[in-house]
This record gives sequence, C-alpha cells and structure tokens, in this order.
Amino acid sequence: MPEPQMVMYEEEFRQIQGIVESLVRAANAGVAFIIDKNGQLIAAGGDADHIDTTSLASLTAGNIAATGGMAKLLRENEFTTQFHEGENANIHIQLVDNRVILVVIFDKKTSLGLVRLRVKKACEQLVVIFQTLAQKSSSQEDAVFAEITDDDIDNLFND
Repeated sequence: MPEPQMVMYEEEFRQIQGIVESLVRAANAGVAFIIDKNGQLIAAGGDADHIDTTSLASLTAGNIAATGGMAKLLRENEFTTQFHEGENANIHIQLVDNRVILVVIFDKKTSLGLVRLRVKKACEQLVVIFQTLAQKSSSQEDAVFAEITDDDIDNLFND
C-alpha cells in the first residue's frame, strides 16, 4: 500500500536541506539525499549533478520495500540500515523513523564508520522535523474538514 502524500512546508524544507548539506560535509561524502517511501526526492546535497536522482530515488524506495518484505519473512519489523559496497562508490541507506529514506553515496575518501556516525546524528535531527511535519499536516487536515458543514455537503449533492 502506498504511503500517504507528505505535505512539506518551507521552514521544514530548509531545515532538511541544511541537514543534508551538513551531512555531506561532515561525512566527507559525495552526495546525500532524502526520499519518501514512494520514491519521491525530497532534498539533495553534494554533487548530485552527475546522478539520475529520480531513478535512484525510485530504485531505492523499491529496495526498501523489498527489504521490508524479507524482514517480515524473518519476523523482523524492518531492516533500517543497508550498505552496498562497490568498486568506486558505496551507498549507505537509512530508513528514518519509518517515514523517509536517507541515502549517502561516498567513495574511498571517507570511511563507513564516519558515514554511519554522521548519519546517526542527522537521523536524530530529521526525526524531530518529520514528526513536526506530521503534526502540522494532521492539524491542517482537521482544520479543513472542520470548516465543512453538513449543509455544504448537502449543497454539493442537491444540484
């Protein structure tokens, strides 16, 4: 089942973008980005010009979904961390509060230990922001529906 669409506000977007850019610098990584579980890019930092982030975001979301299926078969809630090591590039994938996916791409100029350490700190900050977004979204939805009266609904169907 697809995840509900997330509502992003400018203030939280700026905070998220700042965390991603800071993570790239602190971890000495090439690229970091955040996607939702539907595969939509939320924020990117670093040198992402040479990467098809749309395709990578979609594939990463599919990877998380497949890994979630494996976790269920093994009676686990979720595998929240993945690491893929390549000849020239490595990818660290972290599920953040079961809401979004943080992806860090790095090479031999840094270590997995440093990336994991910086990702942990970034995730703590991101959890707070995404919980705030969820609260804002639910209060906005409540406000929208509170304005609709029974008369409004009746008028829609009385034409």
